[in-house]
Amino acid sequence: MSDLFVTLKEKLKGKGVTIVFPEGTDERILGAVDRLAQEELVKPILVGNKDEIIAKAANLKLSLSGIDIYDPKTYEAIDELVASFVERRKGKATEESAREILQDENYFGTMLVHTEKAQGLVSGAAHSTADTVRPALQIIKTKPGVSKTSGVFIMVREEEKYVFADCAINISPSSQDLAEIAIESAKTGELFGIEPRVAMLSFSTKGSAKSPETEKVVEAVQVAKEIAPDLTLDGEFQFDAAFVPSVAEKKAPGSVIKGDANVFVFPSLEAGNIGYKIAQRLGNFEAIGPILQGLNKPVNDLSRGCNEEDVYKLALITAAQTL
Repeated sequence: MSDLFVTLKEKLKGKGVTIVFPEGTDERILGAVDRLAQEELVKPILVGNKDEIIAKAANLKLSLSGIDIYDPKTYEAIDELVASFVERRKGKATEESAREILQDENYFGTMLVHTEKAQGLVSGAAHSTADTVRPALQIIKTKPGVSKTSGVFIMVREEEKYVFADCAINISPSSQDLAEIAIESAKTGELFGIEPRVAMLSFSTKGSAKSPETEKVVEAVQVAKEIAPDLTLDGEFQFDAAFVPSVAEKKAPGSVIKGDANVFVFPSLEAGNIGYKIAQRLGNFEAIGPILQGLNKPVNDLSRGCNEEDVYKLALITAAQTL
């Protein structure tokens, strides 16, 4: 396990951060949650049929000690969740429809976070990204000043750590979106001990090419600097000008980014997704994520191909986002 997670575990030990796992009957979830509880890194809540969860845990020889299990069908405070859901949806749900919706484990778990019975949520081992993210967008919503959630990867190789964004959510972000993504990505970087130096990427460096695509990034740089004037950020850059000091000196003399960027904001999801996979496969970087950012409270989405270790790590990240 990388030093990044060793540091996170030190931060979380004994903090009692409560994380809800809507897929309580999934064996990968059960294994990770049992480990997290035994190590006192988080206080897990499993959602699902209690008898089924206990039976599966017994087959796996897991104790589930210190782990709460909530079944939407028998949850004692369901009336409170229903009332809160109706209020949050503001005319888009009746009490009857809310009761039906909250039988869905992801909606139920998200409402536990909204009503502060849990501090974060991890799902997606057996659900699509849409099934995980939609309840969060409807109920938890984005932070003030943030119009869209976005997804980053922390790219780790030995002592090297970088943030790549947005690699998961926004297909064609606007200039305003890119500015918000840059600012939120810098905050995410700080969470992992990265002192952010943000590069807004393009196929142009400081006006070397002109097109609507490059102008979008130029405008994003201006917007980000207006919103967060103290953030070390610049662009537009080709990747080499953002990362290689000798190239930066030639292509972007005078920039605050001198080939030493560590937070890279890609101009589109297409570019970001390709970029992180190249670093992962050709550069042998570990890609940690996607980590969702911009929500009022942390919600993170697992891949359906995840293993127990992936669940464990994403739970640590989600808990760290609450600190």
